[in-house]
Amino acid sequence: MSTNLVVIGQGYVGLPMALRAAEAGMTVVGLDSNQVVVDRLNAGSSHIDDVSDVELTVGLRSGYSASADSSVIASADVVVVCVPTPLAEEGGPDLAPVRSAAAAIGRYVTPETLCILESTTYPGTTEEVFAPLVCGELLEPGRDVFIAFSPERIDPGNEHYGVRNTPKVVGGLTPECGRRAREFYAHFIDTVVEAKRAREAEMAKLLENTFRHVNIALVNEMVRFCDELDIDLWDAIDCAETKPFGYMAFRPGPGVGGHCIPVDPTYLSHRVKAKLGYAFRLVELAEEINTAAPLYVADRVRDLLNDQGKSVRGARILLLGVTYKPDIADRRESPADPLARRLLTWGADLAYHDPHVPAWEVRAPEGRLMIEGVTDLEAEVAAADVVVLLQRHREYDPNGLGKIASCFLDTRGAATESATVSRL
Repeated sequence: MSTNLVVIGQGYVGLPMALRAAEAGMTVVGLDSNQVVVDRLNAGSSHIDDVSDVELTVGLRSGYSASADSSVIASADVVVVCVPTPLAEEGGPDLAPVRSAAAAIGRYVTPETLCILESTTYPGTTEEVFAPLVCGELLEPGRDVFIAFSPERIDPGNEHYGVRNTPKVVGGLTPECGRRAREFYAHFIDTVVEAKRAREAEMAKLLENTFRHVNIALVNEMVRFCDELDIDLWDAIDCAETKPFGYMAFRPGPGVGGHCIPVDPTYLSHRVKAKLGYAFRLVELAEEINTAAPLYVADRVRDLLNDQGKSVRGARILLLGVTYKPDIADRRESPADPLARRLLTWGADLAYHDPHVPAWEVRAPEGRLMIEGVTDLEAEVAAADVVVLLQRHREYDPNGLGKIASCFLDTRGAATESATVSRL
């Protein structure tokens, strides 16, 4: 296929998609505003976990290149926007990166170009914000240029589902926009599902992550009173999971992290309140529960120390795994950060171990604090007053470490309970 594709944003979403499209025979330019990232990519050095240097080198030989010059849009048949949408102070998405990308497209776009937004946002963004900046006053969506939304579904660290075999949802501003977007993705993605419109496609992504957010909140709330009622929630979940219909297992943890689950439902809640004037109460409650989860872990650490006749102040506390997912380096919105802040506030002697994080800096009221990193895992586990397993990296043997530790708090249900091991 002789398609010239420009992918704006070369992070966890944009880079894997750009390389997959190049593999399928397209000429692809990965456009990124960070010149350092661009230079590294063109030199064959990947900056994300899910793309190896070998894969990047293959992509460079297959038709991929990176650029910081937005004028490359002028030669594109298709432009896909994969820029971040961080949470704004007022609670909705910060659309500045989307606006900037759309404005760049608007400066260089030519007739017949297909322009697709993949950045997660509230329903209506493609039609109300993205399209007007792309089209300006002269172009009409569905006639001069073709505009669609397709929610990104990248799951960093997932070894089973990637760009090719994860079904792709698309929704156009017009039927013709949707058709063209569907046909474009079908060249390098196995299954493409066309939504009724762009706003339904936007809603689909928020629905997926709101579902997860609410159900995680459910078990994070249940784990509190199950501990007080002397109920092993982990065992109850395992039993419930044997039902072959009507149940999907979610397990408690130290909180939620990443860019999607802690953030996307808030976009929807903000949109409902701003547009309709009332609260999305279930999402707001789920956010309250999940935000409090790391603080509950801190409470459990304090209780374990109290049981030993020790104070948090001065206690050596070792955190294992400070990323938001296992076996990756991504620390976006990691629950380890609020947990660390609470323990430091209480005066703990805090350290961490994570094979994927060589340095860890936590934002605190008194400024940014570097947390002590340790390398001798077994020795540090044995010496700590409390060890907290936050993330189950494959490098960790929870049962083995639990036997070494004098007190081991397992927030992932990975270790067998014993005299020294407590589960959340």
